Amino acid sequence: MARLIAARRTAVVPRGGAFARLGIEALATPVVQAVLADAGIAAAQVDELVLSNALGAGGNPARRVALASGLDQVAGLSIDRQCAGGLDAILLARALVDSGAAQVVLAGGVESYSRRPLRFATDPDGGPPLPYDEAPFTPWPDRNPGMAEAAEALALRLGINRARQEAWAADSHAKALGSDRSAEIVPVGGVARDAFPRALTPRLLARAPVVRGSITAATAAVAADAAAVCLVVSEGIAKGRGLAILAGATVGADPMEPGLAPLAAIRAVWADEPLAMAEVMEAYAVQALAVVDGAGLDPAIVNPGGGGLARGHPVGASGAILAVRLFHDLRRGRGLAAIAAAGGIGTALLVEASGA
Repeated sequence: MARLIAARRTAVVPRGGAFARLGIEALATPVVQAVLADAGIAAAQVDELVLSNALGAGGNPARRVALASGLDQVAGLSIDRQCAGGLDAILLARALVDSGAAQVVLAGGVESYSRRPLRFATDPDGGPPLPYDEAPFTPWPDRNPGMAEAAEALALRLGINRARQEAWAADSHAKALGSDRSAEIVPVGGVARDAFPRALTPRLLARAPVVRGSITAATAAVAADAAAVCLVVSEGIAKGRGLAILAGATVGADPMEPGLAPLAAIRAVWADEPLAMAEVMEAYAVQALAVVDGAGLDPAIVNPGGGGLARGHPVGASGAILAVRLFHDLRRGRGLAAIAAAGGIGTALLVEASGA
């Protein structure tokens, strides 16, 4: 059984902030090197680096990071499953190790929202290129909702009002402010703490700009830059260290309700046995609440150090950050990570602490 024996990340910084001038190599390489040092694994032992990157321009980002990290022998495998990609990279690492195809795999995600390329679509009739902000997530224009639009539709259908969303967001920030994350963060560019957590007072919540309907700027995660990397190895190399990876699943669901997609993935990996901790991505407060409610999770164990609303959302890295949190906070028992992605995709990971 594959085990996760080291995990680190950068701070999460809103786009245009302290990481605005850093490319993905500058973000990810210090994290890769810190993870290997933590585990006592030499660069020559690494078989593969699986890295999620959703907003870049291609060119195999994983190979670029491998080269920058001194892993010349590693070809690098880049994936794009949008928000779920960082967690899916870890599931791919697990599959490589459990199949015997690899013994040591680095996996995670890196995103520079600040440095994302400008996008243009060519005109088939020969007109000028047309700018666009994001690619479609489905082949049907009428079934390709914007994420804020989908979040508001979910809020209306499930009756999750603005007050409940704001209470969740305020609690996320409060937990982040009261949590020391220094053990999991690799300082980069002099930044060693998440930049966004703040005390969300009722006055600030009331003044937050409305994004759509009941969704406000306070209940939607900000776009951000970050990298997160985990080390997944065989049992023989782990020798009982770290977290056992018990199960993982990625599923496709209704693209009109992407916020509910993690529910099927959670059901595939978790059968109501006791959980010590759960990390649920907070792209929107309503989406996190829908997952917690729908899966029957105990809110008291969810995101104990704050979630994405208090950090930000570095798209391709967000799923891996959930796993980093589990690695550093789960001391005994089982832990769950779950994330939704555009297009109706949900991913879940179930792990267990050694000696549980």
